[in-house]
Amino acid sequence: MTNKNKVECFYFSQEDFLQAGCLDMRMAMSTAETAMLAFEANKIIFPDKIVQIFNDDTQDRINCLPATLLSEKICGVKWVSVFPSNPIKYGVQNLSAVIILSEIERGFPIAFMEGTICSNMRVGAIGGIAAKHFARQDSRSVAFIGTGEQAKMHLIALKAAVPAIEECRLSAKYDHEEKQFIDEMGPLFPDIRFSATKTNMQKAIEGADIIVTATSAQAPLLKAEWMKPGTFYSHVGGWEDEYDVARLCEKIVCDDWETVKHRTQTLSRMYKDGDLKDEDIYADLNEVVTGEKVGRETAEERVYFNAVGMAYIDVAIAHAMYQRAREAGKGKKFSIQEDMVFQHKKIADLVRV
Repeated sequence: MTNKNKVECFYFSQEDFLQAGCLDMRMAMSTAETAMLAFEANKIIFPDKIVQIFNDDTQDRINCLPATLLSEKICGVKWVSVFPSNPIKYGVQNLSAVIILSEIERGFPIAFMEGTICSNMRVGAIGGIAAKHFARQDSRSVAFIGTGEQAKMHLIALKAAVPAIEECRLSAKYDHEEKQFIDEMGPLFPDIRFSATKTNMQKAIEGADIIVTATSAQAPLLKAEWMKPGTFYSHVGGWEDEYDVARLCEKIVCDDWETVKHRTQTLSRMYKDGDLKDEDIYADLNEVVTGEKVGRETAEERVYFNAVGMAYIDVAIAHAMYQRAREAGKGKKFSIQEDMVFQHKKIADLVRV
């Protein structure tokens, strides 16, 4: 006889997702675009996130980000920690995440999953979608300031969006980080020429068709004078470029300007300082995906893209990964409860009063 009170859930590790083929940037980009269309059609519930900051100087924090996909009848939450001081203090990654998915017919959880790979894929996917619309499709070179996981995901997405890329130049805080990027990404892209600059940002950036800054720095690293006409710039982190970079660009695009302007990115700093107005923002990326706004219009225009991350897209990608992993037979089923508390046998022996 089936116990109707039994609640089961699946657990997925990062290795489960990798073995199931979930490190699929085209899947992530397609899922993200579908989610954007659903959001514009009011088919997504997207509450404000909860932020707990433990160190104002380093911005060590844990965020709770919920969202519901009404068409899929899935509610999810990403619990993500960002500790920028981790690599220096402990030699470990600065971001980790878990995601919980629940169905909304009965409200029961269906998956508890490692979320770091999903979170980083979302960063790359959004950058890739923006590049599809705003980078020159004949772009040959990409330059990175910062070479961590989000930079690596960006390269995968950029290559998917702009297949002509054949050169990748790198500037990191330390030489060994540039070497690690090349060692890890080189085998994935044998058709790309990689070059380390020994932390020389100007050498990496000058002449690049596409620029990505993906750091935890709170300083204006990128200089406007290094950007040539026609450049697409994807700004991933916090305060990574001088104000003149945005002033130089003909188009400024965000994943969501209303969210960006309340954060600590360069654009939000400019807004708070009175150096940037709402009307200076060309579009949110959703408006471009829906066709309400056009993408690149001339070969010479510089485009500035800033994303802070919309959690409903994380949840959508996580759901797509969950489905693929289930189809591949990955994950482990576990029981959350066997019965209601007071229906357990011998409950009298288990209660402490």
